Amino acid sequence: MRRRLLAALAALVLALVGTVVLVAYASGADQRAMAGMSTVPVLVVDQPVPAGTPAEDLGDLVRTEQLPAKAAVDGRVTDLGDLAGEVATVDLQTGEQLLASRFAAPESLQAPGTVAVPAGAEEVSVLLDPQRAVGGRLVAGDEVGVFISQAEPISTHAVLHRVLVTQVQGAPAPADPEADTATASAASAVPTGSLLVTLALTAEQAEGVVFGAEHGTLWLSLEPEDADVDGTEVITPDNVYGKDYS
Repeated sequence: MRRRLLAALAALVLALVGTVVLVAYASGADQRAMAGMSTVPVLVVDQPVPAGTPAEDLGDLVRTEQLPAKAAVDGRVTDLGDLAGEVATVDLQTGEQLLASRFAAPESLQAPGTVAVPAGAEEVSVLLDPQRAVGGRLVAGDEVGVFISQAEPISTHAVLHRVLVTQVQGAPAPADPEADTATASAASAVPTGSLLVTLALTAEQAEGVVFGAEHGTLWLSLEPEDADVDGTEVITPDNVYGKDYS
C-alpha cells in the first residue's frame, strides 16, 4: 500500500515537472520566434472613422502599434502628416491598419459636373427655362445674380449676388473648340427643355429663392468677377422709366 502511494506521488511530481518544462519551452519558442522577426510601427484605427473625416481629425481616433513586418500591409500610413489635406473615402473600422489608398483630396470625391458646397451653405435647386438661366450656358462653378419678379404687386429686384452654381442638369455639353463647325454648332445649340440649376445658399438666402420660385419667377444672370452689382433697387411700373440706366 505504501509503495503504491509513493509511486503515485512520484508520478504526480513528474507530471508537474513535465508541465512546467513544456510551458517554459513553449514560451521560449515564442520569444525565440519574435526575436528573429523584425517589427514596424503601424497606425491602427482605434475608433470608427466615418467617410469624409479629414485626416487632421484622426489624432484621437488612431493608435500606433508594433507589428511583425510580415503583418504590415503595403501602403500603410505611419505619419498622419502624409495625409494632410485629405479625407477618408470610406468608413474605417476599429482594428484595421490605416492605408493611404483609403484617403483622397476632397475635390476628387465630387461627382462629375459638380463643385464642392462651401462650408455653412446648403443646396437648393430651381427649374428654369433656358432664357431665365443665361440661355442654358451656366455650368458648375459659375457665380450668378438672382432676380425675382412677381405680379402682385408688379416688381422686379436683384435679391442676391455672387451665388455659386454647384450643378446644372439639362444643359447641352459645352462646345469643343477643336471640333468641326457642324459639331460645334450642334453642341452650342440653345437647349429646348428646362434646366435644373442647383445653387449654394445660406438658409436665409434660400428662403428668398424658394419664395420667388413659389410665388413669382426667377431669372439668373452670369456675374463675372468684374461685374458691377451696385445701384440696384426694386423696379416697379412707377420707377422703371425714370431710372437712370447709363
